[in-house]
Amino acid sequence: MLHSYTKIYIHLTWSTKNRERLLINDIRPKLYQHLLDNAKEKDIVIDTLGIQNEHIHMLIHLRSDQKIDDIVKLLKGESSHWINAENLIRPKFSWKRGYGAFSVSSSHVKAVGEYIQNQEDHHKKKTYEEEMISILRKYGFESDELDI
Repeated sequence: MLHSYTKIYIHLTWSTKNRERLLINDIRPKLYQHLLDNAKEKDIVIDTLGIQNEHIHMLIHLRSDQKIDDIVKLLKGESSHWINAENLIRPKFSWKRGYGAFSVSSSHVKAVGEYIQNQEDHHKKKTYEEEMISILRKYGFESDELDI
């Protein structure tokens, strides 16, 4: 076989340091566009992106030659550097260490994309911490493994 065919979708999420609600309304559109532009430059395909005051969700299409950890480092590291260089948030901005990365089957891509796009409504009922605990349990993580 001469060609490799992959269709790997990953739901990524991470939060601001100490879950501070720093990504306020006027910053979010700028960060949204910057993340899309930066990802495109690095050949990272973002299918869906959602930014809330203290966290980010995105659905990416992972190529066979990409590693999740490398993608997250590129996106988180560069975006925090950009936020600080642009003086969008004072004092110095940083993301919380770590991230969530969850596989998504092709049959669930649309539902996960809609979930990410509807974060505003979703968080009227659940906090980010409650959301993460629910996601982690859904993916089989035990209570003693959770460090939210």
